[in-house]
Amino acid sequence: MAITIAQIKELREATAAGMGACKEALTATNGDMNEAIKYLREKGLAVAAKRVDKESKQGIVALAQAADGKTMALAEVNCETDFVANTDAYKEFCANAAKVALEGKNIEETLADDYKMLLTKTGENVKIRRQERYALEGAGVLSGYIHMGGKIGVLVELGCDKADAPELAEAAHMVCLQIAANSPKYIKPEDVPQAEIDAELEIKLNALKEQKGKLPPEQALVGIKKGMAAKFCTQICLIKQDYVADGDLTVEKYLDGIAKTVGAPITVKRFARLQLGA
Repeated sequence: MAITIAQIKELREATAAGMGACKEALTATNGDMNEAIKYLREKGLAVAAKRVDKESKQGIVALAQAADGKTMALAEVNCETDFVANTDAYKEFCANAAKVALEGKNIEETLADDYKMLLTKTGENVKIRRQERYALEGAGVLSGYIHMGGKIGVLVELGCDKADAPELAEAAHMVCLQIAANSPKYIKPEDVPQAEIDAELEIKLNALKEQKGKLPPEQALVGIKKGMAAKFCTQICLIKQDYVADGDLTVEKYLDGIAKTVGAPITVKRFARLQLGA
């Protein structure tokens, strides 16, 4: 049967696929609109399968939060190019993905049809990489932050009995900025696995031996190892890092100052940092 311009336009409006792809789909399905939509979705999956070897390190990390601020979620969706990541269709899908994550549902399962259609629209290897959801546990606040237009997303939970204090919300935001900028792996030194510390010390000691020709005596080495381990922890542990907004403080000392202001101790209970392709 002959495919009309009106049919092609209708399918394009329903799917946002190209004119040529819409005509192909309608021709292949004898003008059946529902079957044509299904055809385009399947074609999108086929295109993605062919491009599976293409690197998907661009994309968006999106944030969603409940109206009361007590639940927040991040969703990372990767694609191949910045061009696709900046399209309205891609941004809309990522925003919806974050909302699904906020509901505690699996993105790939919940948005299966939308995902297939996105593959058709973009023609790229799009990956729903990961999602993270925090629901407030006990007294405190949650904060979320998106950095560099979706290149990095952060969630943090601070515990504090003065949850309504505006200073606490501001502190949570500033800790989000810290995490985005300095990429800590752990909250405090006690959280760092000993095996990770030992591996770092081995690297540092090998470098020292190469530089000096030999290692110091074992008695001196004990102190050297302790200092190296402490410095390593200041780099990878959030509360020991230099505070980005005031280099004279650590994050720990910054939070101690806020705790005095609000009149209650503050603890960092957990954090998540999603970075595109990392």
